[in-house]
Amino acid sequence: MIRSLKGIIIVISLIFACTLLNSGCSHTRVIVDDRPNVKKAPPGPPPAKAGPPPWAPAHGYRAKHHYRYYPCSSVYFDTGRSLYFYYDGRNWQMSVSLPTWIRIDINDYVTLEMGTTQPYEYHPDVVKRYPPGLQKKNRKGHGKGKWS
Repeated sequence: MIRSLKGIIIVISLIFACTLLNSGCSHTRVIVDDRPNVKKAPPGPPPAKAGPPPWAPAHGYRAKHHYRYYPCSSVYFDTGRSLYFYYDGRNWQMSVSLPTWIRIDINDYVTLEMGTTQPYEYHPDVVKRYPPGLQKKNRKGHGKGKWS
């Protein structure tokens, strides 16, 4: 009796399989996601890098410009750019050479470091600190000053 029961089950299984194949059905896998529909937030901007923006100089760095200041004539000479700055009576001028009416003593100067490309911005302070004739009286070398 077990043999006949096995045979009947095999025959029914074969008929069922043939029916499925002939009807065009195929075995597919269905996945049911029963989690709540949660939308992901859009990605935010990348994390900010520490420090200044790319167009700014590094933190704590200031470009220094080196000048020779000639107190007797109130002339500045930018040693890096080879430019003179002088006052013409109305405005500050910049030139690669001095006008003929300005005379400087090339041995009477003070070396200054400034964080600006326009040294005359600090001219009132420079004149107070280095008045004309002071370098000749106290001359044991050139003075040095820092201005930012």
